Amino acid sequence: MNIQGRIGGDGELTDSGVKYSQALAKFFDEQKKDMPNLRVWTSQLQRTIQTAQPIDAPCEPWTALNELEAGDCDGLTYEQIQEKFPLELALRDQDKFHYRYPRGESYEDLVARLEPVIMELERQADILVVCHQAVARCLLAYFLDKSYDELPYLEVPLHAVLKLTPTAYGCNVERIPLCGDVPVVNTHRIKPPVVDIERRVEDALCTVPQHQ
Repeated sequence: MNIQGRIGGDGELTDSGVKYSQALAKFFDEQKKDMPNLRVWTSQLQRTIQTAQPIDAPCEPWTALNELEAGDCDGLTYEQIQEKFPLELALRDQDKFHYRYPRGESYEDLVARLEPVIMELERQADILVVCHQAVARCLLAYFLDKSYDELPYLEVPLHAVLKLTPTAYGCNVERIPLCGDVPVVNTHRIKPPVVDIERRVEDALCTVPQHQ
């Protein structure tokens, strides 16, 4: 889905995803001495379950960790959304945190859905969360004390581990890239400069990452 620029869906891992899952398993195998009680949480979508499969640790799928539900836009590219639902795309760009997809969710909904996950994370240690980008943004925003305006635009790198360590005044985050020899798809769409409803198509799509 990422390669084609489509949002949502429940696709299986690509060859690159399989290589990442193997690299992830190797990375945590090397951390066993420091994390003997590692546990893995995934969503109930197959790409996170497949990513976690090679890891030698107990794995628990959470419905709460499922990707943001894109409703009528699920499986579409941004170009297709602009063609079919130009008003919806403009409204989303105007207020990405509160905007709710038709028959889907908003980031505000997702934050509420993740509350039980966050409560458990605060009580426990050595948890690996294999999740989706919107979910990762919500978790990072909470632990890094980001605003609702910042949250939907936090950049979450693919093929990497983000290690969060509590400190006296918040949380440190360390980015650990894996699979340096595997091409990584850029899926990060920044807020376009023009967000009004009557904007031109090229203004609506000017920040869409390149894809197949």
